[in-house]
Parts: sequence; structure tokens; C-alpha cells
Amino acid sequence: MVVAMLQEDNGTSSVASSPLQVFSTMSLTRPALLSSPSSPFKDLKPEERGLYLIHLLLTCANHVASGSLQNANAALEQLSLLSSPDGDTMQRVAAYFTEALANRILKSWPGLHKALNATQRKTSNVSEEVHVRRLFFDMFPILKVSYLLTNRAILEAMEGEKMVHVIDLDASEPAQWLALIQDFNSRPEGPPHLRITCVHRHKEVLDQMAHRLTEEAEKLDIPFQFNPVVSSLESLNVDQLRVKTGEALAVSSVLQLHNFLASDDDILRKNGCSLRGDSASSLPLPSSGRIDRFLNAMWSLSPKIMVVTEQDSDHNGSTLMERLLESLYTYAALFDCLEAKVPRTWQDRIKVEKMFFGEEIKNIIACEGSERRERHEKLEKWSQRIDLAGFGNVPLSYFAMLQARRLLQGYGFDGYMIKEESGCAVICWQDRPLYSVSAWRCRK
Repeated sequence: MVVAMLQEDNGTSSVASSPLQVFSTMSLTRPALLSSPSSPFKDLKPEERGLYLIHLLLTCANHVASGSLQNANAALEQLSLLSSPDGDTMQRVAAYFTEALANRILKSWPGLHKALNATQRKTSNVSEEVHVRRLFFDMFPILKVSYLLTNRAILEAMEGEKMVHVIDLDASEPAQWLALIQDFNSRPEGPPHLRITCVHRHKEVLDQMAHRLTEEAEKLDIPFQFNPVVSSLESLNVDQLRVKTGEALAVSSVLQLHNFLASDDDILRKNGCSLRGDSASSLPLPSSGRIDRFLNAMWSLSPKIMVVTEQDSDHNGSTLMERLLESLYTYAALFDCLEAKVPRTWQDRIKVEKMFFGEEIKNIIACEGSERRERHEKLEKWSQRIDLAGFGNVPLSYFAMLQARRLLQGYGFDGYMIKEESGCAVICWQDRPLYSVSAWRCRK
């Protein structure tokens, strides 16, 4: 497995102790990695092939970062020959990083980049987006664990409440709320009056969600209301959430908050504005003002519980090399997960790798400023940020963690584990942190 291949040869199972940092300074003449007529790439052992591809990627990224385009082009040419989106794990990973690095170079010539991508511009295919998200849900236990822990935290926080309002900041999967409706129906004191507000930019997704949830609530005879909000999260007005006095509020955010980490400086530059002058001096904004304002808006609603799931990776570094090194760890682990369970030729696997992970990799590596939305950060940073916004951590219960671990065991995913970190859950593959789930309440 690639995860094992990236480890130090010291008997540990931690991907975090990988020697990737060393590869960026390795000489191109490293004999064990070089392909030559007498030692063709295909004849190398899988571990050697993987190391050579990593070495080439980091060498190429160094050339891209330094503006040495002739050398970058030579490395890209070799990477294109040796990587493959349907090869072994490291060849697949390398294929998407190669595409991302090439895309970054093209972006330095905006006219060329736009011309080459003009025919590819099209309106978002909603059904395809939903399908790929569903495939991710089916192939990985990540969202299943997130939903279980979120629902458990909500149920525990809402014990005894008669009117409950749940806000879903990215309503793309009805399975979570179908399970919550069933759990509320099983409460000894009976179900509350339940209202679920779902935010999504596509009306058809919300229509499908409304149908599934209303049908389930009617079947169980639970008093239920569905409030659809057609909006992107960035354009959301809190008044649209229609929070009422007297109801106990819960907020669920799954893989959404990192999109707010593009700084206000980046947004203003994109719109041709300047931070200098009177307007800037009268309105000083911190570099992460958008996330601060959003968290403050959530705090103003006084939720009894807010549960946040985010990628637990440091992909928001200021330099290309920082982001490439960190993201290489993460996506090698994620591709490893699929390699362990799904046949290489399965088209649905290729779809998830290309349309889900491949697009994330491209955004992390090729984009800057407001275009770079995939700004994943570690749980420690999220905890500091959410704490400063006026929230206090609610440790996930022993029972919730036990259920989550049993869920992983039940699905037979041997490489997964859940670590507890300051009362939060960190979902790992072979010790490599991938996603975190944390619960919070308003600190008045």
C-alpha cells in the first residue's frame, strides 16, 4: 500500500512520520529512483515506482514554484508517461497531481488558460454532483461516521426538548436526517416537533430531500416541517433560516466551513478593489474575516449544539510546496482506502477519484486567492477559531464513540480507526488523520 510505502523504515504505522519532506531536496541522479534503458520504469518494484513518482512530483513542483518552466515541462512530460488514472495507487495519485501542476502553469497565462478551457465551460450538472457525492458516501465510511456522531450529539443535547430545529448547512444526503427522525421517534418521552432547515444551491436537491424526509415523518406520525433554503453558503442570509423563539436549535456543518477561509484581501483583489485608502482604514478586516463573520452569525442564533465535520489536513499553507507535501500525504491515504476495497477498473471508483478527489487536488495546487476554496486545516486550528467565536467544546460521549467504532468494524474497513482528541473524533486511515468531527455549544 502507498500509505505503508510512504512510511519511514522504522516499524511504525504512522503516515505522519513519512520522509516526504526529504524528497523535495533529493538529487535527480538518485540511482534507486532513476529510470533508464537498462532499468525501465515498469521493471521497478511497486515501492520503487512510487518513490520515483513522488520524487518527480516534488522536483516538478519545485521547478513550477521557482518559475523554471523548461525544467517543469521536462518533469511533466515524464510524469505524464509514468502516471495513470487507472494504474496502481501511486500512479493514480500522481496523475491528478500532474494535471494540477500543469493547470497551475497554464493559469500564469490567463488568455491561454481561458482559450483551452472555453469549450469545457458548462453549467453544473446537478445529478452528476449528487451521484458522485453518493458514491463517496457508499465507498467510504467517513460520512456515515460523521452523520452518526452528529445525530448522537444532537439527540443528547435535545433530551427533553419539545420543539427542535435542525439546520443542515449542506443538504446533500437524506440518510442522516432519516436516521435522526427514526431516533427521535424512539425517545422514551416521544418525538419532539421537528423542523429541519436545509441549505443547498440547487432547488431540485432540496425538493428530493423534502420528499424523502416528509414521507418518513408521516409514516412515523411525527410532527414535522421542512424549510428549504436555495442559496450558496457564502450568500446565505441568516433570516432565511427562520429561527423561532422557543425552539431548541442544532446546526450541522459537513465539509463546508473551510470554503470561508479565503481572506477578504483575496475577495477584494478578485473584484478589482484595493484595501488602501479611507475605506480600508475605516473597515479593518482580519485575513480570515469571512469565517469569523459566519461563525459569529451562527453564534447569534444561540444553538444548543453545533457539530462540525472537516478534513483534518493542513492544506492551507502559503506556499505551493507546503500544500503539495501535505496534500500528497492525505490523498495517498484516501486512494489507499479505495485500493484496499475497490477494483482498479471499476468506473465508479474512477469517477470518485477524478470528480471528487481530483478536483480537490487541482484546487489546492493550481489555485490561489479566492479561487482556492479547498483550504483544509487541522482540528487544532478549527478548535481555536470556533472557541474565539464564542463556542465551547462539547465532548462527544463515550456511547457515541463506541457506536462509531462499531460502525467501522461492521463495515469491515480494517485500515480505519477513530482517535479521540480533546473530546473530538478524528477518523484515520493507518494512523493518518483524515477527517475530524467536533461538537460545540454557545458560550454566553
